[in-house]
Amino acid sequence: MVIHHEVSPLRDDQVDRIFRALADATRRDIVRRTLGAEASVSALAALYEMSFAAVQKHVSVLESADLVTKRRQGRERLVRGNPDTLREAQALLDEYALIWKGRISRLDAVLAEDSQHDSSGGS
Repeated sequence: MVIHHEVSPLRDDQVDRIFRALADATRRDIVRRTLGAEASVSALAALYEMSFAAVQKHVSVLESADLVTKRRQGRERLVRGNPDTLREAQALLDEYALIWKGRISRLDAVLAEDSQHDSSGGS
């Protein structure tokens, strides 16, 4: 189901990349760790029970989703979380929540109307 949104500046392909990237627990953890401060890819790799290359691949997926930025400093690659992209994703989720709250409110109104109709002995 495609929901067209007015508020979010994100294109559908961007939304897909963001949520695919965030579907992985390691990538979510990398984003969380790098939102407060930059971390080198090697420092990140030391935190996980996986190869350096695997962590590099996770960072690459996050970078392609614009959830992190990577810059070179000497021989190291420093990674920093991108809060702007997370805010845009949150705005989109908030939009969807409003849509569903509206639908639930309308359903509640219909059910309340049916209940009143049934209790009044209507046909």
